[in-house]
Amino acid sequence: MNEPLVMATRTGDVVRLTLNRPDRHNALVPELLDALTEALAQASAHEPRAVVLAANGRSFSTGGDVAGFYAVPRAQRVEYARRVVRALNGVILQLLRLPVPTIAAVHGVVTGGSLGLVLASDLVVAGPRASFSPWYTHVGFSPDGGWTALLPERIGRARALELQLCNGALDADTAAALGLVQRLAPHEGVVETALALADELESRWPGSVRRTLALTRPDPVAVERRLEAELDNFLEQIGSDEAEQGMAAFLGKG
Repeated sequence: MNEPLVMATRTGDVVRLTLNRPDRHNALVPELLDALTEALAQASAHEPRAVVLAANGRSFSTGGDVAGFYAVPRAQRVEYARRVVRALNGVILQLLRLPVPTIAAVHGVVTGGSLGLVLASDLVVAGPRASFSPWYTHVGFSPDGGWTALLPERIGRARALELQLCNGALDADTAAALGLVQRLAPHEGVVETALALADELESRWPGSVRRTLALTRPDPVAVERRLEAELDNFLEQIGSDEAEQGMAAFLGKG
């Protein structure tokens, strides 16, 4: 029997969701995103007090699977991309609308659209091997996953723009200094630190927590509009000759 692409466990009133596609660095494909959508819906229905989002394997998630995009015939690629990015946008909005705190436990690399899972989480715990990088201008894609819709609010517009245009990377310490990461942890203790933080939040008055989240989080309606703009641009770019050549070069097929 195949293991689930998203593993769900509950301890007390804390739900832990774990991305489980380690052989592909938890790259975002429709099946994984659909599983995460369902897992978040089930978690919300059971009214936890906090949700921790973690991942198995060396990477937290390497974003959209470039090999997966390239393998789709070019005539069908825009529709495939629409499915992937729309599903990712849906997960981001689910996280922003959950009435309980969400904590991302990031132990390894985060690239491309998977940053959206981090940006949509209320708090982020990161280990020393965590890093955050875009790869869009390197591969020939257009930003998705909230790189333009959410990241500028976190680290500033100019920093977010430089990071994307120059295909830079933020290590855990830099991400913490900029406010993208709230707590640092040793590599083997990232999930444990996130769960301890969830336990800490669980002890707070739930009504107070819920109202604080509602007043402080980005407005999901405004974010949805920005994500739709990212989707529109992503679809235009993924169908271009530039993206075709960029993916081929990235995958060593050029």
